[in-house]
Amino acid sequence: MPLQTLDTGLFKLDGGAMFGVVPKPLWQKLNPPDDLNRCTWAMRCLLYEQGDQLLLVDTGIGDKQDAKFFGHYDLQGNASLLGSIRAAGYDVTDVTDVLLTHLHFDHVGGAVKRSGEDLTPVFSSATYWVHPDHWNWAIHPNPREKASFLRENILPLQESGQLKFLSENIFPYGDTYLLYVDGHTEKMALPIFQMKGRKVAYMADLIPSSGHIPLPYIMSYDMRPLLTMDEKSRVLQQAADENWILVFEHDPITEAATVEMTEKGIRIKEKGKLSELL
Repeated sequence: MPLQTLDTGLFKLDGGAMFGVVPKPLWQKLNPPDDLNRCTWAMRCLLYEQGDQLLLVDTGIGDKQDAKFFGHYDLQGNASLLGSIRAAGYDVTDVTDVLLTHLHFDHVGGAVKRSGEDLTPVFSSATYWVHPDHWNWAIHPNPREKASFLRENILPLQESGQLKFLSENIFPYGDTYLLYVDGHTEKMALPIFQMKGRKVAYMADLIPSSGHIPLPYIMSYDMRPLLTMDEKSRVLQQAADENWILVFEHDPITEAATVEMTEKGIRIKEKGKLSELL
């Protein structure tokens, strides 16, 4: 299949931060926390082949940080980005493009590797794509978001000469287009693919899991939560009207789902693996 998900492992984040103002008795039914109030989350990437181009969407957390850093997130599982790419039948050098939805460490960490003191892009043959406004946001971070933007994940992409900036009309993948949203962070790019007469939308951190579909379920990490709610409402309405398949980057169980309008608002219609829903 030209579009497939990639498992890069699991990590933990605080449940209260992930579900915002929603009370714990409600969200803990969706993703039970451990004794430190942390829930388990996926770091699910996408791989898309079109002709002689191979696009990777996001890169997971990577492996170059120290034990203290990773100790905060309790990484789990044996899956890795490179292992999943190889299991899909490709090699690292086959990746021609890497789309970074945004530059938070759990989305861009796997883009750069460490060899001794050297930091270099993992995908040496690839062009890395990010929106210029988001790039500027990341390299001049606000105090609240600063801990999510690690310079060792970001600057080597520019220093290598492999970084290119997105615009409304610049993205080299035919019918694939990008939806830019600003609630979670400045100019997060969500790719929407045309597959078998349907649209497949990668939700990144706009709707990180199937449990975040109800409108009030907004992460505390979002810079502009009311804007996120508005953006999410518009995307979900279009997804319900046009029978989109939504792919969840952080859901530990559910890869993808379709949605429909119900008396309680928009809710899941079908869910499962992307390959089952396409």
